[in-house]
Amino acid sequence: MRLTQFLLSKVGKYSKDFSNLPDRYIKRAMEQVEWRNPRGIQYKPNAVIKRAKYKFGMHRPWTGQFREENAPGVFHDKIFVEPIRKWSFFRGDRVEILVGKDKGKQGIVKQIIQERNWVTVEGLNCVMEKIGERKGFAGAYVQVEKPLLVTEQVALVDPSDLQATPFEWRFTEDGEEVRVSTRTGRIIPVPATAEETIDYKTKGTYKETPKDTTADDVTKITFEPKLQTFEMDIMNSMGIKEERVPPKYYWY
Repeated sequence: MRLTQFLLSKVGKYSKDFSNLPDRYIKRAMEQVEWRNPRGIQYKPNAVIKRAKYKFGMHRPWTGQFREENAPGVFHDKIFVEPIRKWSFFRGDRVEILVGKDKGKQGIVKQIIQERNWVTVEGLNCVMEKIGERKGFAGAYVQVEKPLLVTEQVALVDPSDLQATPFEWRFTEDGEEVRVSTRTGRIIPVPATAEETIDYKTKGTYKETPKDTTADDVTKITFEPKLQTFEMDIMNSMGIKEERVPPKYYWY
């Protein structure tokens, strides 16, 4: 239960990677102060109580819709989510839907909602929703993909025969961890689109700008291990010699 509550209070890794936003910005966008001590000598200074539980849905934590769903004073029923320690579904994976009106159809994973164990499949499991209705305008209907649980509502497709298959994580002889179909024994590679961010950038297509730290500088190894403490290393580099003799002392 504590693990579930901890996971529901945090943003999933793949949500943050896809957002292409710094962690500190996402934390600041979500943060809500429920109580702050008044000023005065009788109160503990800088004591605040921050909101710890949020309702995660289709709206991402850095959006205005998320703030509306989790407005101050608005609380939701507890949602029980089965924690997944090793996430195995990625954007660009081909999956087969196991439930609903699109049962048996295959599609590409479009979005990951790791906080709820959800994925959306492009063009499948859709409903029509009415938006923009107001005085003088009847609104418009748009097609919206509804989420599916990765634990029981979708199955990964084996690329060798395009059939749904169970799988498990294994290590190759080179030490690389890969997904392997337990039915055929074939490797199911992680698609390249899994690295895409919300502004459609990948590591391979990104071009360095003059203000970027170059990849060569980042991968360059500058640390040389030595059998010295940090202070001794600094003294040697600055030519400082320690000639003082420490006095004798007794610990008892």
